[in-house]
Amino acid sequence: MLEDRTTEASSPTVWPAAYPRGYAVVDVETTGLARDDRIISAAVYRLDARGEVEDHWYTLVNPERDPGPVWIHGLTSEVLDGAPLFRDIAEEFAARLDGRVLVAHNAVFDWQMIAREYARAEREAPVRQRLCTIALAKELALPLPNHKLESLAAHFGVVQRRAHHALDDARVLAEAFRPSLRAAAAGSVRLPLQECRPLTEWADRPTARIGRQVRHGTYPGTSWRPSRKRPACPYPNPGRYEDGKPLKQGMRVAFSGDTSTERELLEDRATEAGLHVATSLSRLTSLLVTNDPDSGTSKVVKARQYGTPIVDEAAFGQLLRDVAPADG
Repeated sequence: MLEDRTTEASSPTVWPAAYPRGYAVVDVETTGLARDDRIISAAVYRLDARGEVEDHWYTLVNPERDPGPVWIHGLTSEVLDGAPLFRDIAEEFAARLDGRVLVAHNAVFDWQMIAREYARAEREAPVRQRLCTIALAKELALPLPNHKLESLAAHFGVVQRRAHHALDDARVLAEAFRPSLRAAAAGSVRLPLQECRPLTEWADRPTARIGRQVRHGTYPGTSWRPSRKRPACPYPNPGRYEDGKPLKQGMRVAFSGDTSTERELLEDRATEAGLHVATSLSRLTSLLVTNDPDSGTSKVVKARQYGTPIVDEAAFGQLLRDVAPADG
């Protein structure tokens, strides 16, 4: 389950003092892409301040359910049956992340999966910042045909041996991140760091399981990526939220970025209060809820363009306590 390797190297680059002191390059393979999906393998490459590899670690994880798209990750129920549960590796995983910036390709996905697993285990991942290598590639204006990991790897001449294997994907990303980091340092580029908000509230939907054993077909539904449809809001949209006034039933609310309460629980509360939960942002959106108003996500950018009001999660929680009834 464990592998360690130590290397020593130095970089002649004059290093920006504001850059982080260490990184944890992470890749997780999962049973799917939804909130109920689970981690089935994880890998971490620990890097020093200049992107040099300190060591690496890999583990399988028993998801206690159907492994999902085996044709992608190759991990069958038989392979995962004897693997440790997430709570059994949570401490070691945390030690690998502690005090470092989490680096991943499409980092919000990896972080959300990790945060959910720690919430299920009633623990908290010791991560406070993340760095997405897609965002960094954009900051550096790398001439990539797309933002796939294989394209980033090819740009830096990194050979990918086993795509969708957590350990190899983490290795590839670590090797591609090092020259990216050096290029950023050489150009005094501000790293696109994002805050990681650990989940403080979580509720799992019931799923079929038998002890520690993973059984094919125990996942509800016929798809490994289930969708969730909400009932249509019965109230008309009264317009935009105005500062100092209450929310009103029918208002369209959109969410962006990490929340300390699991996103779907927050959306459920908004729906129960009579609000319309929007998956995208338009000129009709009444309010955007985000803890990262400077993140530059598409929703935040559109909200700025349209003049849509923005509040953080704490303020939204207060507003949910007293939602005004719809007109009529």
